[in-house]
Amino acid sequence: MARRIIDLSKPIQYSTQDPWFMRVKIRHKSHQFGHWLIRAFGLPARLFPENFIGWADDTITRMGVHSTTHLDAPWHYGPMSGGMPAKTIDEIPLEWCFSDGVVVDMTHKPDHDSITVAEIKADLEKTGAKIQPGTIVLIRTGRDRYMGTKDYWLKGTGMSPEATEWLIDQGVKVMGIDQWGWDTPLKNQIARSKKENDSEVFWAAHRVGLKKEYCHIEQLVNMGSLPPSGFMVSVLPLKIVGGSAAPARVVAILEE
Repeated sequence: MARRIIDLSKPIQYSTQDPWFMRVKIRHKSHQFGHWLIRAFGLPARLFPENFIGWADDTITRMGVHSTTHLDAPWHYGPMSGGMPAKTIDEIPLEWCFSDGVVVDMTHKPDHDSITVAEIKADLEKTGAKIQPGTIVLIRTGRDRYMGTKDYWLKGTGMSPEATEWLIDQGVKVMGIDQWGWDTPLKNQIARSKKENDSEVFWAAHRVGLKKEYCHIEQLVNMGSLPPSGFMVSVLPLKIVGGSAAPARVVAILEE
């Protein structure tokens, strides 16, 4: 049986189209730089192996843990989750991060309109995909098409708190979305909160994690390459001690 791996991760690179607070900066060091570094360590050039110039290297000089495809830990939402100290990213059980996957298609949803429980149930009934305890649920909005543009963080639907809690109640520990954030776009949340004079609007879906423990992945890509079910998902975050989140290389694995 052949195995196909589909990359669901955003490239890590500098882009002027990203908002200033999430721009990644990487310093690429050439083989020639490595050449001089090795000589500084004490190896003379005459003893370099044949056809070897030196090693290449790179330094990430700036990258927030939420700047690219990443897994949010309960600690991101607040210091407590379900009445217990919230887990940081290094405390997330790896068993949560590798499981059967399901895609829920919400590409029809307009910007700033939150995804409801009824809409998730309707899509599951349509496709026949089943959510079991431990399933990794991926919400496809199609907003990854804005990646690399100034609109990326301004466009999107977003999960409602009710839909987020419903998934948790089905036994889902990890869920993800292919847009900038899990809720509706940040500016929209702030505008609605002010307009409605409602303190419950802001970060409503994230804040479900204050009472019920879960993680979500943000800034996924390429979900259009996946079937509704019948694949595995691997989302292994970097082990950043005490971190609120970590970049992750998220992939789907299909047996064909």
